[in-house]
Amino acid sequence: MAGIAGPEIERLIQLLARLPGLGPRSARRAALHLIRKREELLGPLADAMRVARERIVTCSVCGNIDTKNPCSLCSDPRRDDSTLVVVETVGDLWALERASVLNARYHVLGGALSPLDGVGPDDLNIAALIGRVAAGGVKEVILAVNATVDGQTTAHYITELLSPYGAKCTRLAHGVPVGGELDYLDEGTLAAAMKSRTDL
Repeated sequence: MAGIAGPEIERLIQLLARLPGLGPRSARRAALHLIRKREELLGPLADAMRVARERIVTCSVCGNIDTKNPCSLCSDPRRDDSTLVVVETVGDLWALERASVLNARYHVLGGALSPLDGVGPDDLNIAALIGRVAAGGVKEVILAVNATVDGQTTAHYITELLSPYGAKCTRLAHGVPVGGELDYLDEGTLAAAMKSRTDL
């Protein structure tokens, strides 16, 4: 069956379909919208993507991505050097920053330990984390990893490695989400919420 449009447009659709959350239909709609609004959207988007491709780097301090190294977060003198938030991915870091709940420093691991997937300690940014804590000044390490088996395994492994350095290791609370109804929660979430209950 012949393509609906020329090869250039078909390639645009195929590339858009590779993005998370976009299937073939959504990619076609997005491509059509970009083409219709080519002056307002397609040109500026192409320029932004070219700049991103040429200038984005991984921060040598924390592992965030930015257009400068060290990144904007590591360069910010207003941040609390005594608190270090450890996350699995840059997406997790961005989510915590959007919440604006803590003005701390970050460290991106680049994933979680997963023996079944062949991900070991050498595949993650753990050695640099130990080096940052060993250098002194960090009083608390918040392990903001996912509440999965791999995430919790990673948290326990890091806690053991950091124990000689005197920094307090904490983790995010697990349990009932804000606005959540008990009837819709799974047993594991309810059990975690009961164990992590707090005074009113």
